[in-house]
Amino acid sequence: MTELVLDQTPFSKSLRGSTRDAHERAEQSRYMKALLGGELTLAGYTQLAIQYYFIYGAIEQVSDAMASDPVGRDFVFDELRRLPKLAEDLAFLVGPGWRSEIRPLPATEDYARRIVQTSQEWAGGYVAHHYTRYLGDIAGGQVIRRLLTRQYRLDGPGVFFYQFDGIGSAPAFRARYRDLLDAAPWDEAERGRVADEAVAAFECNIAVFDELAETMGRYRAA
Repeated sequence: MTELVLDQTPFSKSLRGSTRDAHERAEQSRYMKALLGGELTLAGYTQLAIQYYFIYGAIEQVSDAMASDPVGRDFVFDELRRLPKLAEDLAFLVGPGWRSEIRPLPATEDYARRIVQTSQEWAGGYVAHHYTRYLGDIAGGQVIRRLLTRQYRLDGPGVFFYQFDGIGSAPAFRARYRDLLDAAPWDEAERGRVADEAVAAFECNIAVFDELAETMGRYRAA
């Protein structure tokens, strides 16, 4: 089990420390390095947006079920929902027939399955996956947004996924989210389980990046 320093350390801070290594490995994956380095065409980014559609479909399906859970409901934010944004992006990036054209990678199917299964078992699993996805999008995801604007001249459809207009101040929202993590009624063992699942979520994400990297050759920018 992931080790957490729980004495006087807020859980949100411990959780961030526990996932730091996995987070950094995700950022340093071949696919992300190529994307952030401007080495891929817009179609190369589109492959990531497609996978996100299936991943967020899973987590937002679970969010609906969590609305009545005494712990999980605190982490259900309608203003965070990404599927409507992704639908607009994919209509632009893929075309009007995008729903019948997109497919999940095997690693994406595994990731989505884990989100649903783990979240059905306990609210902490839902929170672990929710935390790794949405807080990352609000913060680090903005690097990708700026890349899309600079590299591909997108400012509207294509980058809606990274726009969180409904949350107000991003730093204030993140602080509120951390407060919720710190206040969740989990003992040391449960916090360890949440941290373990958050690490597993990053590993799932890395697996998706690794599969995307296998197809990068056809999406290299000239």
